[in-house]
Amino acid sequence: MENVELINPVYYTNREKSWLLFNKRVLSEARDKQIPLFERLKFLSITASNLDEFFMVRIGSLVDMVNAKYSKKDIAGLSPKEQLAMLAEETHAFAALQYSTYNRMLLPLLKQNGLTFVERHEALNAQQARFVDRYFEDNVYPVLTPMAVDSSRPFPLLRNKSLNIGALLIKKGSTEQETEFATVQVPSVLQRIVPIPSGEESEGTNKTVILLEEIIERNISKLFLNYDVICAYPFRITRNADLAIDEDEAEDLLLEIEKQIKKRRWGQAVRLEIEDGADKRMLKLLKKELSVEESDIFMVDGPLDLTFLMKLYGLEGFDHLKAAKFVPQPVSEFESEGSVFDIIKKGDILLHHPYQTFEPVVDFIRQASKDPDVLAIKQTLYRVSGNSPIIAALAQAAENGKQVSVLVELKARFDEENNIVWARKLEKAGCHVIYGLVGLKTHSKITLVVRREEDGIRRYVHLGTGNYNDATAKLYTDVGLMTVNEAIGEDATAVFNMLSGYSEPRSWNCLSLAPLWLKDRFLYLINREKKNALEGKSARIVAKMNSLCDRDIIVALYEASQAGVEIDLIVRGICCLKVGIPGVSENIRVRSIVGTYLEHARIFYFENNQKPEYYCSSADWMPRNLERRVEILFPVKDTKLQEELKHILAGQLKDNMKAHILQPDGSYEKVNRRGKELYCAQETFCKEALEGGHRKEEFKDTRLFVPETRVEE
Repeated sequence: MENVELINPVYYTNREKSWLLFNKRVLSEARDKQIPLFERLKFLSITASNLDEFFMVRIGSLVDMVNAKYSKKDIAGLSPKEQLAMLAEETHAFAALQYSTYNRMLLPLLKQNGLTFVERHEALNAQQARFVDRYFEDNVYPVLTPMAVDSSRPFPLLRNKSLNIGALLIKKGSTEQETEFATVQVPSVLQRIVPIPSGEESEGTNKTVILLEEIIERNISKLFLNYDVICAYPFRITRNADLAIDEDEAEDLLLEIEKQIKKRRWGQAVRLEIEDGADKRMLKLLKKELSVEESDIFMVDGPLDLTFLMKLYGLEGFDHLKAAKFVPQPVSEFESEGSVFDIIKKGDILLHHPYQTFEPVVDFIRQASKDPDVLAIKQTLYRVSGNSPIIAALAQAAENGKQVSVLVELKARFDEENNIVWARKLEKAGCHVIYGLVGLKTHSKITLVVRREEDGIRRYVHLGTGNYNDATAKLYTDVGLMTVNEAIGEDATAVFNMLSGYSEPRSWNCLSLAPLWLKDRFLYLINREKKNALEGKSARIVAKMNSLCDRDIIVALYEASQAGVEIDLIVRGICCLKVGIPGVSENIRVRSIVGTYLEHARIFYFENNQKPEYYCSSADWMPRNLERRVEILFPVKDTKLQEELKHILAGQLKDNMKAHILQPDGSYEKVNRRGKELYCAQETFCKEALEGGHRKEEFKDTRLFVPETRVEE
């Protein structure tokens, strides 16, 4: 093997650039003509939502670093200042592609299919204009609060992500012609998409809509009766929303987080979006008042904030433009008679969401809350749904006298407020609520139910790769394990003792935890494959995750590749590793699957010289997961369940419809499908679930599906 300096920045892709490439893959779904039109609208909406969060968190964090004169380079050799310069160029190019997709591809198709957008209020015909003006008077005008800016009224505090209309005014009868600025927020409490008369005799399916900001802009003079309105333009700001919490100094973490959430609404502006062609005087004023740089200003050719397209999906009459809805299917093991505990006792059960229903997990908590033999329920909660049946069951369990301990992670980004509400509800019900560990996020997904049975105490455990969220379980792909394995039960008890009382066990049976042991465990497993390859034994790694950017892990993968280990990585989002580097990563292939469901499961396969080991985890291969969070890696040892995991991985490696392959130049390309049978893993898993069997197709290859798609393609 060549002696290569594997930490050389040239061997790594910048994390933020890699994330933008992921969002571009999502955008490619919006541009794919094979996908139903309304599904394409959803994908475009998701790219806008993703980009908002990217600015609020990632750009916001880099801005903080630059302001603090922090100049340490990332693994790709870029300083925060250099990253911001690079990202300014990339994000502007991405936004241009978003609006090109909207204007040139999707809008014309919507019109062809009977849905017309009135893009400018000037284009309304007489009938529509009368309707819109009446709508404004009756529904919009009473809600609006116009805000003028002058010597006695300072520039208003504009809320993060709020849509506003800025106007330049001149006082009626004034001879000085001095302009004044005013702004009005487009109220989020009103629907943004307003159906209006089509204005023509047409078929019943035809619909015409206009956006709320156009209605306000048309009638804006009614808000400033003593002024002439020179011009009015929608604009929107995105603020730095990266929370800075000093947990050591905070006497009450819950109160400190509540305080920081309020600050998030008013953080430093990191992006200004404004309608293309806006008056230069208005631009100059906004730039000064918001303290934004030229590179932070996005001139938008179309409606601001494309997340409204998700609401468009709910319009009636367009079902033929939407994908058939899939309903998660029952889990065969739980269709037999008996309690959930009787069923789990028969053998370990693997759940694959959303193809299989999340209901067994909810029933697990629900039945435990009522079962007289259950003594204790312990659970970690990171993100839960708005009206969570799991929260209700835990509260019920406490009221029924069970010992209920719940770790609620208050620092789950953008779910902090939701989690504070649930934490208080659980406390009122009598649950023992823990608010995570100082300096660490608890991201692990584990539930322990302790039950008194005839032959003694038995521990039932659920471990998962995804959150205890019944809503996202229909949208995210995840796996979960339900077991009464004694060794895992002992480890589960140790996990909760650690979380509640800092009590570390002398040793672990099966589970590996971050931040103390998990990274070393992964490095050991990768290095074992390297050692086997060097000794001429069979060696293979297949790993599926959301993100890969930990340098130590990447170095270990490069070393394993140099030793001859065949490595396939299924990485949905960020990937800082580069493929196809001569002498470094020639044996590594990376693919990203972006489809109907958000790929969220973390599954790891190590061949181990023909004694394969399978693991699932709550953790990605990222520094934050391995070093700054409480995460769990759990083995799946039952051979039948291993076959299920093998089937999931093999199907994703076979996918040639939704898979994008990482190229040596850092770009991603769709799989070359010439001469091959089309295969979509997500569609296949849906079909299999509907047919009542979780695994219908066998992949006989003992090396877990020899890859068809090599880097050279």
